[in-house]
Amino acid sequence: MAPTLTRRQALAWRLGRQHLVGGASGPAEVVRTLAAVSVFGSDLAVRRRLASPGEPGEVQRALRDGRLVRTFSFRGSVQVMAPETAGAYLALRAAGRQWELRSWVEHYRVRPEEWPDLREVVRGAVADGPVVPQAVADALTAGRRFAHLAPQFAEPNPTFLKPFAWQGDIVLGPELDGPLTLQSPAASPAWAGIPPLDMAGPRAVLDYLRAYGPATPAHLDDWLGGGLSAGRARLRRWWAEVEPGLVEVDVEGERRWLVADDADEVAGTRPATRVVLLPGKDDWVMGPGTKDTWVVPPEQRTAMTRGAAPVVVDGVVAGTWRVHGDGVELTCHLVDADLAAARAEVSLLGGLLGRDLSLRTP
Repeated sequence: MAPTLTRRQALAWRLGRQHLVGGASGPAEVVRTLAAVSVFGSDLAVRRRLASPGEPGEVQRALRDGRLVRTFSFRGSVQVMAPETAGAYLALRAAGRQWELRSWVEHYRVRPEEWPDLREVVRGAVADGPVVPQAVADALTAGRRFAHLAPQFAEPNPTFLKPFAWQGDIVLGPELDGPLTLQSPAASPAWAGIPPLDMAGPRAVLDYLRAYGPATPAHLDDWLGGGLSAGRARLRRWWAEVEPGLVEVDVEGERRWLVADDADEVAGTRPATRVVLLPGKDDWVMGPGTKDTWVVPPEQRTAMTRGAAPVVVDGVVAGTWRVHGDGVELTCHLVDADLAAARAEVSLLGGLLGRDLSLRTP
């Protein structure tokens, strides 16, 4: 018989695993756990999960010193990633080999067998980066063979840049504000390269379950399939490979799975009242997906899809919040115990933002 858990218990464990209770030692630990953090709201998302949040701009500092990198990954957007784990997710995103599609070959006039030589030129141009994309355009023009592609860099075409990012040739420069620049991921001392796909896939499955479990194969389809276009057949194969190391649990009648090594810790978790204020598109919501009613009740899904900032009560989105003047306005009604937790969270938010804030409820 599968071990039984309550939903509140499972979410309480996940809050701790994602560093929303207790806190992590540094930005890289946060991002390694979550896999990737959207650049939108990244400083608040990361600093809220640190044991010692420090001053605003921690993500920017981590990008500058190479503890984090910034690149195209999940859902085609720009994400902050940990250099030691980014390669596994990029391997999954590159697996579809989009540049070999007939439409790509015809539009960009580059045959699949020419990509290794093209990538070599690009890697050479960014090796001493960060450089402006025009520097890559100049290198392509100088070699003539790929001169027709220079405009794709001179006036940066993100669609064309993405395959170079997925294959580990480039990352975006560290500055979150200002002109776009490109550099080599190897500029980050912890960059671990792009592992073989048959290693990257099972690793990504296990990492997801460790951070977002208890979960199902459908959640994995959304995160690695919808997020990285990893392909359902591959995901089913990778799940089968790691399944001997998983344990099935019964969460109030619903079947979900955990990494077996985590089962005792989850079973021993004792829920406590928690109210957490997170930025829009936070991984707490995006990891399981807005269709997961454990975290996002149906009445909150539209707001979460549009990127509203969630008020999370005991792991569940209860409403949204915004800072207005010197107050934090919530759209949801809270009971007495939640109000006390919400006031503590507003105080924490004020510290993160460097200002005095008070709680305002409907």
